[in-house]
This record gives sequence, structure tokens and C-alpha cells, in this order.
Amino acid sequence: MIRLAHIDLPPDIVKKLHGYQQAVNKGATYADRVALAKRHFGLRNRKDNKTFEAVKHSLTEMCSGARRCCYCEDSVADEVEHIKPKDLYPELVFVWENYLYACGPCNGPKNNCFAIFAADDGQMVEVGRTRDTLALPPTRGEPVLIDPRQEDPLDYMELDLPGTFLFLPVGEPGTLSHQRAEYTIKLLGLNRRDYLLKARAEAYCSYRARLAEYVHRRDAGATPADLERLISGVRRMNHPTVWREMQRQHTIIPELRDLFDATPEALFW
Repeated sequence: MIRLAHIDLPPDIVKKLHGYQQAVNKGATYADRVALAKRHFGLRNRKDNKTFEAVKHSLTEMCSGARRCCYCEDSVADEVEHIKPKDLYPELVFVWENYLYACGPCNGPKNNCFAIFAADDGQMVEVGRTRDTLALPPTRGEPVLIDPRQEDPLDYMELDLPGTFLFLPVGEPGTLSHQRAEYTIKLLGLNRRDYLLKARAEAYCSYRARLAEYVHRRDAGATPADLERLISGVRRMNHPTVWREMQRQHTIIPELRDLFDATPEALFW
């Protein structure tokens, strides 16, 4: 996970989403608004709705590679994910900043699971509810889940390069930073799926090979246009977190230190 670049929606799409949200907000009670959020999102999130097709187009621009999930960066992103679940926060069901593109393996287990640090005592509280639970407003507080639309996940976690390729909290155990990283990693299953670890390892090798190719081609006299194509290829690859961590950790990994010493400009790609 990396922080996602902000993209502004066209004004007419913003206006449409605002209108959709207003229809939900008219519910007399919280339970009414939850029901309206579910129903209206199902009605609006369709291929024949030009507004949501525009939303999905902008979400795609945020994704790495060929529309990869913004959480795991591996599987295809084909679900409009509410970072704060719509069943808990109906007032955010049509809010652009609450959306990202996710895959089923990430979005499914997350579903309505959500935790906050309670406003009154700071304790972590699960506020998700099951289908049969009475719809009551969630406890007030700050989210535990790291939001890549608003925060840089790499402030809270790091990848173990080039070893296990597991995500690890960077904060000390017991700190809010550690709790947030651990919760996010577990909720999204970022370390639980073996194929993700293998994919990160393969991405590491691919990034390293592309960087070595860049050095070779540059030193052989490649044109600026050719070099720019190589740089663009790196930026479009899956698993951009691996690349960010290669940049961040290059001074402590000898093979990366040598490559980045040969091409320091790559630290800013």
C-alpha cells in the first residue's frame, strides 16, 4: 500500500454525487439512512450510469499497473470500495474521498469490519455489525484502518526486503502506529495470502532488473526518449510498494545501494 495520488472529479460528476448523497441524507433516522445508502448505491453503481463510469475511470487512474487493487496491488481492481463502510457511515456513501478501487479478496473479508479509537478513552473498538444486528450509529472516534487516500501507509509499515516480503509495523508495540499497521495488515490479509508474498518477491527482481537495464542503456548512449520509456515502465508496474521500499531501504541492501549509487535519479521516480 502506498498513498494514492489525489484526482479531482469533473464538476458535473461532483454535483451528481452530491445529489445522490442528499437523497440518502433525507432519511429520518440512522436506520433509514443505512437502508437508503444500500439501495441507492446498488441503483447508481451500474455500467449504464455515466456518473459512476466516470468515477471508475478516475479510480482506475489511481491504480498501479493494469488496474491493480489499491490495497494488495496484485489482483484486478473491480469493486468500488468504501474505505469507511457504507452500512456504518451512510453519510459517506457517495463521497468521492471515501472511494478506492479494490479487489474481491481484499474487499470481501473487510466488508463491514471497521474499528475506531474511541473518542472518550482512546481504546480500540470494533464498530462493525452483522446483518441481524440493530442499526445504530457507530461509536465516535478516529479510524484504526490506514486510509491510503489521506495517509501514507509507509509511515506505519514497511516491507521486509529482500527477505520474507511481509508487511511489518514500524512503530513500537503498544503504540497507536503499531496498532493501526497491525490492524490494517490483518484486516486486508496483506500477509495471509502466499501468492502476495511471491508476487512481491517477483516484483523486486523485476524492478531490480529494470533498474540495471536503465543503467546499461544510459551508459551505452540511449536517447532521452528511450530512457523516459524505461522510467515510465517502472512507474506503471504492479506492486509499487516494493519499488518505494527499494528506494527507502537502498542504503542497507548492498545490491540496491550499488544500483542506486549508479543512478541516483531513480530515487525520485
